[in-house]
Formats: sequence, structure tokens, C-alpha cells
Amino acid sequence: MTIYHTPFAVGKYLVSPLARQLGEGGRFAASVSIRSGRGSGTHDRVLRFSRLFDSAAAAVHFATEHAMCWIHDRSSPACA
Repeated sequence: MTIYHTPFAVGKYLVSPLARQLGEGGRFAASVSIRSGRGSGTHDRVLRFSRLFDSAAAAVHFATEHAMCWIHDRSSPACA
């Protein structure tokens, strides 16, 4: 079962975190899509994490926090 969290915009990025239940153990894996651009210039970065979580909410929170850090790092002057 895959649980999608509502996508949200952060500046020019669209962040879409999700949690996926693994097997019958009830643990969840986290991943997040970070999309930018429009039309043929769209770029979508997908981050998958190896850490497992006891709840879908914890997995989505982890993915969201990592997306925010990635966006912050990309937006800092050092990256320009």
C-alpha cells in the first residue's frame, strides 16, 4: 500500500512525499519527488531512503524534512 501526502510548493519546487508499506511487517519506506520547471523543461528528482519507519506519518515527515534540506542547499548562494 502506498500513501501519498498532499504535494506542496516551496518556491519553484513541487514536493510530493510518500510512504510505502513493506510486506506484512507493517514497516514503511519513505521517498519524495522534488519537481521543478514546466513543460519540456521539467526536472523531477526522486529521493528514496533506506531507513524504515513504524508509521506512514513518520516516513512522510522524514521525506519532507529531507526535501526541505535539499531545497535549502540548492537555494543557498554557495550553490550558485
